[in-house]
Order: sequence, then C-alpha cells, then structure tokens
Amino acid sequence: MWESLRTAFRIPDIRKKFYWTIFLLAVFRLGSYIVVPGMKPYEFGENTIFNLLDLFSGGALSNMSLFALGVQPYITSSIIMQLLTMVIPSWQELSKEGPEGRKILARYTKYATVVLGIIQALAITLGFRQAMADPANVASLFAIVLTMTAGTVFLTWLGETISERGIGNGVSMLIFAGIVARFVPDFILTLQNIGEGGISLLGLLLFLVLIVVIVAFIVMVTQGERKIPIQYAKRVVGRRMYGGQSTHMPLRVNQVGVIPVIFASSVLAFPMTIANFTSPTSWFYRFVHKFFYPGQPIYLVIYAVFIFLFSYFYTAVTFNPMDVADNLKKYGGFVPGIRPGRPTAEYLDKVLTRITTAGALFLTFVALLPYLLGPLTGIQQIGFSGTSLLIAVGVAIDTMKQIEAQLVMRQYEGFLK
Repeated sequence: MWESLRTAFRIPDIRKKFYWTIFLLAVFRLGSYIVVPGMKPYEFGENTIFNLLDLFSGGALSNMSLFALGVQPYITSSIIMQLLTMVIPSWQELSKEGPEGRKILARYTKYATVVLGIIQALAITLGFRQAMADPANVASLFAIVLTMTAGTVFLTWLGETISERGIGNGVSMLIFAGIVARFVPDFILTLQNIGEGGISLLGLLLFLVLIVVIVAFIVMVTQGERKIPIQYAKRVVGRRMYGGQSTHMPLRVNQVGVIPVIFASSVLAFPMTIANFTSPTSWFYRFVHKFFYPGQPIYLVIYAVFIFLFSYFYTAVTFNPMDVADNLKKYGGFVPGIRPGRPTAEYLDKVLTRITTAGALFLTFVALLPYLLGPLTGIQQIGFSGTSLLIAVGVAIDTMKQIEAQLVMRQYEGFLK
C-alpha cells in the first residue's frame, strides 16, 4: 500500500489533486475557528442533536464560527430533493434527461440549501441567545444569520471544488475532516484522564482493540454485496450482433448508507431539543429526560425500531425493482430462470428485502455501539460514535477506490490486490 501511495505521488496529476484536497480542507478547518461577529463559543451540554451536528462540523458549531452550520443544510436539501423527485413527475423526468436535467435539479438543491441555511441559522441564534453578545440587537441577529448562511454556501462550493479538482467526494471529505478533527483532541483528553473517572489503561486498550475489530467489520459489511446474475440475449442491429454476454447486478448489503441512523437520531433528538428550552421543573422536561434520554432502555428500543423503519423506507425510495426490471427487459437482459417483467421485479424485491434486513441489523448494531462500549470500557465520550465511524470508514473506502481508479487508468498497480 505504501509503495502504491508513493507511486501515486510521483504522478503529477494525482499529486496535484492531493495538494488541492489538503489546501481546501485546511481552509475549512481555518474557517471553523473564526467566530461570527456578535457571537461567542457555546457549550451544548447534554443536547445530543447539537452535539452530533457539532461533531460533523468539527467543532465549528460550538465555536459559533463562520462554518457553524457545516454542510448539514446542503445534505438535508439533497435528501428532500431526492424524495421529491420520486413524487413530482416533472422532476422525475428531469432526473432522466441526463446531465442537463441533473444540472437543473442541482440548482434547485442549492436554492433549498440557502433557505434551509437561513432557517437553521435563525433557529440556532434564537435558541442559544446566551451566545450572542447583544441578544436585543436585531441588526446583529440579521448579520449573524446572513454570515452563517454565507458560510454554508461557501462550504458547498468548497465541497464541489474538492470533487472537481481534488480526491474523493467533496462534501463527504468535509464531514470526514470534521470527525477526525474532533477525534484527536477527544482521544488526547481521554489519555490525560487515565486513572480518573473510571478510565483505566486496560479499559483504553480494550476500547482500541474493539474499535479496530469494529472498523474491520464495518469495512466487510460495507463492501459486501449480493451479485444477481444477468444474461443479455443476442440481437442483430444492422450487420452487427450485440448481446449474448453474462454480467451481474450488485446489490449492496448496506444499500442506504448512514441515512437511516441520521434520520432516527434527528427524530429522537427532537423531544430532547424542545425540552431543553423549557423549565427543568416542568412535567415535559422530566418526562423526556426519563424516557427519551440517550442510553435509557425505552430510548434504545425506539432508536432500533426507527433505524429499521427508515432503512426499509429509504431503500424503497432509492431502488425501484419495477423500473430496474423494465430497463433490463428493454435492453434484452434477464435473470436466468426468471421471466422478464413483473416476475423479475418480484424476485429483485424479495432479494432486496432480505438484504435490507441484514443491512438494518448492521446499522442498528453500529448505532448502539457507544452505549455498549461505554459500560464495558469505562470510556463514555470520545469523538468516534457509531454514526461517525460509518461515515469515516465509508469516505475512506470511496477515496481509496478513486485513487485506485486513477492508478489503474495509468496502468500502475493499485492498492487492491
């Protein structure tokens, strides 16, 4: 692997991509420490949803910096646009028109990003007025909201530039950089606290060993796929014969990525977020902290159920067996032993349902990891949660595949043996 990496750096094009990626990620980290005028850093305490957002932004949210919102408005708008494309016929036609149609949908996504950025910036500023230097100043509020929204728009452009000139998916790389940036100081703090608060050297070593095993497990499941054999019939076009070849359709075990975990975390964090704005003596505050506080048995059960439901829902939205079967039939493809058309769609739906069940179990296990490792090792807080592990490993695998493709294009030996 190290030899392949050295080979990649010897190639001017790939070396330039590496430099661009490092430079743009450095710009992102620098902006995470520039506090918005009129604001001051704020600690969110036990507010899980904001701590999760702060993790993805690399601490930019707690710093109340230019990039406090991170790329979350862009991710949210992308998910909303993807869902709306499935139900709005005109948008569905645009998605099938190739690059031009996708450009129009991308422009709509950016417009939605600005709107969501304004809403989120306003909600954060009003919800945490203690972080404002002058809470009663309306002009200051307007400037803060505008600055945070502009920071999100700039980060979106930064991500697109990384995708275009650097290595890997730009938005994913920004989230990856934020997660890694939070992990390092949290790990150093854990080392400093050995012998205090129930943290022992043996517990830390056990934690590190378990993390390595879990990362290997995540890589294995993330790369796992069910290969559906596809046979194309021979057909004559003019004087040439096409088809007659065998291939396969890969269905990944984790078809939906980390989206169900994020959805479930957001839904369950909503009552806690509302409760934090009420009086600690109110019945609603006591009820939420008793049943919906992370780590409580009822919370964990509901969390697991939501991950299952969102896994099936998002799989149904992103993969339509009937459309896939129709496309196969259109181009003369069929699954051996299965008739084209509706029987093929029913077969794909049956296989996909089984795979989704395995993927949902995998996501549930990884999402519940922090609550399992804490009592076992004595380490309750560290930058890598189950969700961040999934994202970090997924981004690392995708980036490695892009480097691999660049090396193979130039007829060099890549990372994968």
